[in-house]
Amino acid sequence: MDKYSIKFLKILTGVLASLAIALSTGATAAADDRGELTKDSQAALTSLYAKAPGAKALGAKAMAILVFPKITKAGFGIGGQSGEGTMFKGGKAIAFYRTSGASVGLQIGAQTYGYALFLMTAKAVQAIDSSNGFEVGVGPSVVVADEGMAKSTTTKTMKDDIYAFVFGQQGLMAGLGIQGNKITKLDDD
Repeated sequence: MDKYSIKFLKILTGVLASLAIALSTGATAAADDRGELTKDSQAALTSLYAKAPGAKALGAKAMAILVFPKITKAGFGIGGQSGEGTMFKGGKAIAFYRTSGASVGLQIGAQTYGYALFLMTAKAVQAIDSSNGFEVGVGPSVVVADEGMAKSTTTKTMKDDIYAFVFGQQGLMAGLGIQGNKITKLDDD
């Protein structure tokens, strides 16, 4: 093997090891301390509100807000992502959830990011609480708000069931998206 093949194999091994660690232990560690998860979720939401006035306006009208402060995504051809979050209703933490997803395709890298779902209707809240979990892109309509939309949107122009705001991206990974993520409620411990 030449030096480029060896370097490639080292990178591949590192990415796959990161993926395995992130998916097997990262989310579980957060579930062990719901208080810390709630604090991290609230801090992420406060930061989002400071950067996106549209998100803050939606938060005032939402029936509930589900915040995933840190999701880890990694892949090399086959990828996965996982994280845990807190649902807030009336400013209080009422439940905890896991988001996870897998993908196959042209991808390489690892990154972390967060997202918040603003649940605007009773139908949206019920879908998230479904016993089978909620798959983003199936059921109530989900609109992913980019940075421009987040700054210029008002609640008068928003008519969909769920609005998603992605934030805090760090690392290098092509193909960030939340479509196909499955959200499941964590058992009450």
